Amino acid sequence: MNVYTIANKLSKYPKIKRYLKNAYQNIGGIISNRKTFPSNINLISNPRKEHLFGYYDKSPWNMNGDKIIYLEVSNANKEYVSLKKANIILKNLITNEEKIVGNTSTWNVQQGAMLQWLGPDFNTKIIYNDFRNKKYCSIILNIETLEEKVIDFPVYSVAKNGEIAISLDFSRLNTFRPGYGYCNIEDKTKNEFCPNKTCIWKVDLRSNKITELYDYKTLVNFENRDIMKEAYHKINHIMISPNSDKFMFLHRWIKNGIKYDRLLTSKIDGTELFNLLDEDMVSHSNWKDNNTIITWANTYAKGQHYYILKDKSKERKIFCENILNRDGHPSYSPDGKWLITDTYPDLKRKQFLYLINLKTNEAMKIAEIYSNISYKNETRCDLHPRWKPDSSEICFDGAQLKYRQIYTLKIGESKDE
Repeated sequence: MNVYTIANKLSKYPKIKRYLKNAYQNIGGIISNRKTFPSNINLISNPRKEHLFGYYDKSPWNMNGDKIIYLEVSNANKEYVSLKKANIILKNLITNEEKIVGNTSTWNVQQGAMLQWLGPDFNTKIIYNDFRNKKYCSIILNIETLEEKVIDFPVYSVAKNGEIAISLDFSRLNTFRPGYGYCNIEDKTKNEFCPNKTCIWKVDLRSNKITELYDYKTLVNFENRDIMKEAYHKINHIMISPNSDKFMFLHRWIKNGIKYDRLLTSKIDGTELFNLLDEDMVSHSNWKDNNTIITWANTYAKGQHYYILKDKSKERKIFCENILNRDGHPSYSPDGKWLITDTYPDLKRKQFLYLINLKTNEAMKIAEIYSNISYKNETRCDLHPRWKPDSSEICFDGAQLKYRQIYTLKIGESKDE
């Protein structure tokens, strides 16, 4: 029985799991050989300061591939969510010039400030969350003129067409999933199992119109399970489909310290809600195309694996069963030929990057990265690998050095190793 199987079995005992996990990580930090990076991994950010980008479903590169964006922070190994301002760095990869184009006081260590390039061109504008006039908001910034457009609501997932975003309750998310929400506004619902309020909104980035899509009670009443009673409910991991027509999200609830998940999909206008997978555990997902999703999840019949799901159906197929046997952050290359995913630190504090050929389902371990023991639990540094638009490189956050940094790896070189 490996450590990942043990961790899964301990999920019903969160306090014991956390204690053993900390002991495991501390031992690993002592015995690790801290092997240096492979030569084909490039440090992008300034090693004298601390940096992060955000989640694995966004790209820090512009469409032309000559610029990259990320956050410069000061406290990501001490606080999982912060009110301290983070600088937004724009780096020209041709000249290596870095400049600060903005800042935000609304960010966390796992998903940053939802910083990303804005479609449809992904070259001239970026968008990120901030806190202004005592309210969460999002900022659309023209990087050439530095002209701002303030959107009166934060964003979680932004459509590729650059017109629509979907958002959620960031303060409640911070209460029940540290490292993913924001703490600028107190969560007044933290003692409520199922608040009588909206939990998912649609944000029109053109008109600044905010539309309520779902409230907590509607979601709890949808194909309700007895285990949902007297449980704390929240929403997380919204992802809009590539054609901007629909989105998926996790409805999660916590009962007696035990977490349960289900994966739901919806049309972008809040209709056609569908219960795609509801067998106690769903973790990280991503869209392969407009109707196909990859997810690490549990099924009663087969247990925990990567599954390929078809929207509006109960079809599920195990993906790379004998190779990818642990949770990670999967994403498909823009050219549709590859899938990249990562792992959490093993006993020796090593995280791995796996590249999968989608034509043959052959998986290659292309890198192992030591993770500094200073970054653990809620302040851990997940790799969150993300693709360059031309599919030639990936970018990831890493804590090999004293501080978190931004790294890139050329996929062409890795495939030849």
